[in-house]
Amino acid sequence: MNSREEVPADISRGRSSMAGPPSNERRSFLGALVALGSFCMAALLSVPLVRFALFPLLRRTTELEPSPVGSLSDFSSLSDPVMRTIHVEQIDGWRKAISEKTVYVTKDSRGELCVLSSICPHLGCTVPWVAAKKEFGCPCHGGVFAPDGTRISGPPLRAMDSLQTKIQDGQLLVRFQYFRQLVADKEIVG
Repeated sequence: MNSREEVPADISRGRSSMAGPPSNERRSFLGALVALGSFCMAALLSVPLVRFALFPLLRRTTELEPSPVGSLSDFSSLSDPVMRTIHVEQIDGWRKAISEKTVYVTKDSRGELCVLSSICPHLGCTVPWVAAKKEFGCPCHGGVFAPDGTRISGPPLRAMDSLQTKIQDGQLLVRFQYFRQLVADKEIVG
């Protein structure tokens, strides 16, 4: 024997002859693990995108509760429209919004109480009651309305919008709504 033994080529390169080449099973397991991790990450990242795309279909807001306008005795001898401010509370998701809206309590053509929105049906300006002329007059574009809210003249295509009312325990309650502007028919938008 030589004093110098021949060393196998695997050992001289730093690899043990016992380890052998990497198996295909180990490679396929690592590939499957990477694929599973990629799928989970893609699923987690797609949840906000899917929710964003479906939000308009799933959006829910609370139904507006009727707001108190005043006691019926306050409006028993009503000759001219009376302006009142109501508080409208709406919960949308986690957000709670309280807003003040101006309405007019008046009598309709039959002499019954009705509540009118102060928003002009033309372009949304606030319509004040002009006591000297006994009419509503829109300061923005000159729309004129009768005391019961019917259109007299000007660019608005319809009368002032009346709101849903009900009487409960001697109180006049109104449900505030927004209506589409610049159209002849009264369409609820919110």
